[in-house]
Amino acid sequence: MRFKASTLLRLSAIGFSFVIFSLPLHAGQAPDGADLFKKKCSMCHAPDGKGYSAIKTPDFTDPKVQASMTDQEMADVIKNGKKGTAMPAFADKLTDDEINSLVTYIRSLDSSKKK
Repeated sequence: MRFKASTLLRLSAIGFSFVIFSLPLHAGQAPDGADLFKKKCSMCHAPDGKGYSAIKTPDFTDPKVQASMTDQEMADVIKNGKKGTAMPAFADKLTDDEINSLVTYIRSLDSSKKK
């Protein structure tokens, strides 16, 4: 099957237009904190955020744990890890937007805010 040059040019333009015009749709979307938590954090912090006492990970549903850190401190731990623990640094694995989405999601786990 052979196409005329003008047909190939039109098909290329349509494909290019589709790619260009779909970029803004994806650019404005915030990362999904719940999905990131599931993929990057749940193996140590449990799928429900309650942590595992055996490896001493915090219970993010506990209001006392939530109150013990500011958002910035939490973001810094995600980004840089936590010395003396198994918490690794994610600075080279996650963007700042992804880290902020994780902080927002972790804050949503606070049991005192669920009624």
